[in-house]
Amino acid sequence: MLKRERVLEILKDSEVLLEGHFLLTSGRHSNQYMQCARILQYPWYTEEIAKGLAEEFADDNIDIVVGPAMGGIIIAYEMARQLKAKNIFAERENGKMALRRGFAIPKGARVLVAEDVITTGGSVKEVIEIVEEQGGIVAGVAVLVDRSNGTTDFGAKLRAALTTEVISYEADECPLCKELNTPPVKPGSRGMK
Repeated sequence: MLKRERVLEILKDSEVLLEGHFLLTSGRHSNQYMQCARILQYPWYTEEIAKGLAEEFADDNIDIVVGPAMGGIIIAYEMARQLKAKNIFAERENGKMALRRGFAIPKGARVLVAEDVITTGGSVKEVIEIVEEQGGIVAGVAVLVDRSNGTTDFGAKLRAALTTEVISYEADECPLCKELNTPPVKPGSRGMK
């Protein structure tokens, strides 16, 4: 696993951490936003981080790595490459995560779910449901950044390149809304809730 200091150096170099007033995918507001896609602009950083994460799953006999679209696609691909496993992705169809494009998980396959960043872990939980519905075994979850500070429980081994807590607020309790008197910005790829 990469040392925390090195991961922070990569985050700084790739300008991942944004500051302002943000609407997170979970619906919560925060003064910080991790735009992990910026790391993925640099294949050498992605490879370095994925290699460190893959070491954590080297003895778990991973057959397939699956990531939720969009944030998990590249990290899942690189994790699969490092682990010499098959790679697939789940994507939203009618508002729900699904396997499309002929992707399937054979019964008994050992599956690693990979994502760029988690706060509540909603997308990862949806992908885990797909794996279990298809008869796969969730061997673990690998993420670039765990913003829950390790509090999210997937019922499987969780490893993150960086575990941190970014303070967030329920929308109706957000001090940033009151202080700044401006609506939050949604820098991610999904529409605002």
